[in-house]
Amino acid sequence: MTTFERANEWPVDHHAAHSGPVSRAGTVDAARLATRLGRWAQGEGTLAARLARAISALIAGGELRPGDRLPAERTLAGTIAVSRGTVVAAYGLLDDDELVERRQGSGTRVAGHVAAAPAHDRVARGETLFSALPSAIDLLRAVPAIPERASEIVRAHSPVFDPVGMSETDPAGLPVLRRRIATLFDEEGTPATAAQILVTHGAQQAISLVIDDMIGPGDLVLTESVTWPGLADSVRRRGGRLHGVTMGPDGLDIDELEAAIVALRPVLVAVNPHHHNPTGTRTPHAARQRIADLSAEYGVPVLEDRALAHVSFDGVVPPTLAALRPDAPIIVIDSLSKWSWSGLRIGWLRADPVQVRRLRSIRQLVDQSTSVPAQLLALDLLDDARRLRRDVSETHAAAATRMLAEMAEHLPDWRVVPPRGGLTAWAELPIGSASAFARVAAMRGVAVAGSAEFTASVAYDDHIRMPYTAPEAVLSEGLRRLGDAWAEYRAGL
Repeated sequence: MTTFERANEWPVDHHAAHSGPVSRAGTVDAARLATRLGRWAQGEGTLAARLARAISALIAGGELRPGDRLPAERTLAGTIAVSRGTVVAAYGLLDDDELVERRQGSGTRVAGHVAAAPAHDRVARGETLFSALPSAIDLLRAVPAIPERASEIVRAHSPVFDPVGMSETDPAGLPVLRRRIATLFDEEGTPATAAQILVTHGAQQAISLVIDDMIGPGDLVLTESVTWPGLADSVRRRGGRLHGVTMGPDGLDIDELEAAIVALRPVLVAVNPHHHNPTGTRTPHAARQRIADLSAEYGVPVLEDRALAHVSFDGVVPPTLAALRPDAPIIVIDSLSKWSWSGLRIGWLRADPVQVRRLRSIRQLVDQSTSVPAQLLALDLLDDARRLRRDVSETHAAAATRMLAEMAEHLPDWRVVPPRGGLTAWAELPIGSASAFARVAAMRGVAVAGSAEFTASVAYDDHIRMPYTAPEAVLSEGLRRLGDAWAEYRAGL
């Protein structure tokens, strides 16, 4: 099952099993469990180790709860077409990690608490995206070069030195910049005031601050089944749990999202509906409206990541979710990094003023405030935002077209949907493990990231994220090397 297939059958019907706020444990249906395990057999290690990892991910994501009884070994073995010994060994590994309890006569049940992840599983996934060797072609990161127009603005920038303004250290940001960002929201259809704006060191810091404010140990966050590692790592660092909702060609499965809100009672829903990183999908208007409606109806906060919304190849930039339901608790995060200058590290969020004040206090403990010269330069870049966004979109639309053409030449059996915006394409391998292929590619001198680095809960290992931000000659050579690596890898399967 790929990330684009529907898989919204819960292993246990928790919602139907209770009449109050706390669900009772149930017996896990083997067929439903097999559906939610996904392509568990791909990857490294023995079959038992892979099965144990897939089940532990469902426990960590909250689909399998303390007390739930797992299928009998023989039943699950027949359902997923493995030997009974494989299931016995997998249950044994889960028992060793204290994730399940095995008792004679009562079967195997999810333990009453979720043990801390083993040390080797606690490495931040985002680190992988910065691990290319200096001698390798880096197709890990999706960092665009600074546009010519942005370079001109930076060179021409000459702020008036004001000793009072230059010493401003408000953790929320310069008042003039907060007002300018609020005006930008207004111009794009989302009412905002300066009191609703917090300036940050890029969108990633905004995400981390929100997670620090809202998530504690054991809290559940719903997000896409594949998601930005910076979100996943921030949640796990706080002791929170992630549950991934299935994605299709048009983004998040909204029916499954609502079912998860009802069954799992998340503290936060985090979505990237505009040129999603890494899949490149753009969520249709009806689905975006439903996400906003669910936030209002269930009172669950939604974190909306719009960092790539304006890198749009056809000029379509949907309104924020907050504009669709002003009464919903929606936090909007944006940045100028993707369409201006990633090295400047200026981002922001729009939230309820009360939450902004809380985040301001957290920010004060993290790094005090954003660089004043950087904020002043951001004002100049924001004044030319429309042109900068158009230029970056045109540049990367052409880059995506070139990359897809070369992939058709060098990697003809890979499946990829042409993106309508953003900085990456999501390529599906017809066979094999993306992680294993990435190691072969590294031997050929090119670094790529497989889907395992982006999964939220259920593990997928069948896609490669393909940025098209590298210089044209570098990207072309990287694709040629990937073609050679793929031929070598496939021949060895």
